[in-house]
Amino acid sequence: MKEYHINLFYSDDDDGWIADIPDLNACSAFGETADEALRAVEVAKEAWLAIARKQHKPVPLPRYRPAIYQMAS
Repeated sequence: MKEYHINLFYSDDDDGWIADIPDLNACSAFGETADEALRAVEVAKEAWLAIARKQHKPVPLPRYRPAIYQMAS
């Protein structure tokens, strides 16, 4: 199975790094460093998936790929 894509970017408004997983609705995290944001979004991903499974909600397959990856295919 493919891994979920993670967007990682610096936010001037938040004065820190944001990581989000587009395939998982509202799954995002903040960190003062890029590494902190990545670690936090991995924790958020596991919690998101566990809750969805516990509530018998559908878990989306990893599908999102930025346009740059789509052009290389």
